[in-house]
Amino acid sequence: MGQILPKIAIVGRPNVGKSALFNAIVKKQTSIVDDTEGVTRDRLYGVAELFGKPFEVIDTGGLFSDDPDFRESVMRQAQIAVEEADAIILVVDGTVGPQAIDQKVARMLHLSKKPLYLAVNKIDSSDREYLVHAFSCLGIKSVVGISALHRYQIAELLEGATSTFAHVESEEVSQPKVAIIGRPNVGKSMLLNALLGQERSIVSHIAGTTRDSIDTLITFEDTTFTLIDTAGIRRKHKERSCLEKFSAIRTERAIERADICLLVVDCMSGVTAEEKKIARSIEDAGKGCILLLNKWDLVSHIRMEHAMRGLEEEVPFLVHAPKVFISAKTGRNIRTIFPLIKEVLASSQKRIPTHQLNKALLQWMAKNHPPYIGGRRLRIYFMSQVDINPPRFILFVNSPLLLDDTYKRYLVNNIRSTFNFSGVPFSLHLKGKATSRRRPPQTPKRGVDQDLANVAAFVEENEEGEDPPPL
Repeated sequence: MGQILPKIAIVGRPNVGKSALFNAIVKKQTSIVDDTEGVTRDRLYGVAELFGKPFEVIDTGGLFSDDPDFRESVMRQAQIAVEEADAIILVVDGTVGPQAIDQKVARMLHLSKKPLYLAVNKIDSSDREYLVHAFSCLGIKSVVGISALHRYQIAELLEGATSTFAHVESEEVSQPKVAIIGRPNVGKSMLLNALLGQERSIVSHIAGTTRDSIDTLITFEDTTFTLIDTAGIRRKHKERSCLEKFSAIRTERAIERADICLLVVDCMSGVTAEEKKIARSIEDAGKGCILLLNKWDLVSHIRMEHAMRGLEEEVPFLVHAPKVFISAKTGRNIRTIFPLIKEVLASSQKRIPTHQLNKALLQWMAKNHPPYIGGRRLRIYFMSQVDINPPRFILFVNSPLLLDDTYKRYLVNNIRSTFNFSGVPFSLHLKGKATSRRRPPQTPKRGVDQDLANVAAFVEENEEGEDPPPL
């Protein structure tokens, strides 16, 4: 499990620079920054460090915004952040002076009885420090004029905010990362809340509610996972605003840094061309995938096994991915997800000894011989796994051009079924005789029986031998 770090919550009214301050503290472009009001809606978490003292930062949405659809949800998210926090930073805009909403937010934060610090933003230099004094009406003793954009006096602000924190030794803790991926409005945030058992993300019927990628830690059977809730991926021609483009980029980055992707599909609309494209992106990135068909509670007069068979016929390239019919709303089959995640993670890190691979290869070749191509037959000398996460295999052959797609698919399916590689893509590479690192056994020009005998001889000779060196 990861260590528990002290937390600082960043709060304030909309468009005062909270997300810019969050990015400046964590030293990453984690939170989307835009001039549009109300960009941040959910609370975002990041880990930062000051003078060797690690702590966690929470970014929140703008309080008392003019957006009627999300005002209450954003307020609830901010209140949860305030309750979790050990210290609070109220951010205000120094260029416009104190506003009525600033005073309203300050009164609410005083009631929390938490250490409170005021960050007067957009103070770019010491020449503008005089603007800070106008905010004395908020009743906050610790006040620092900062510029989140230029990182002016950020350290001074954090020094005060972390002064009461007990020292925690910094350590690298690596949790498996699980990204929740899918089109907008398929139930990703509701699924995250169902997995956590609390309202971690805002759930709304309005497509595109989540705009940032949100990381949350959760422990299942002594294993701590990082769940990444993402904004939905839209088709390019539907990305009407910069915010939607930023959200799509964040989702692509979430796939890159995830170990496992939960691809959420709406049962009512089925697997669309967009889901197929997302699945290809997950496979191209070499990530494990679990297909979750959500909103099964809305489906009637269709048997689950019939729907599963139709799904496998429609998307055959996802046949290796575990598939679960769920309802994030009712909680149906939610408990089966984490055991599947652990199974797919184990598959991605599985390494098969060369001897076992070649013993199985001998059986596959005996059952189904490689075909003739142009009067020549493929000869496979031996096979080895050279990498994990994702698994990568290499076949040493007489000529890579003699392996057609049908026989390659036959080998891939046998590797997957024999050694139970569930939910992970893997690659099969060929290495020709001329470039092989080991001299292959001498074989006659023709004869399947002789090919099988040579592979069997290699397996017997190398039963206790080392694997060949990686590529």
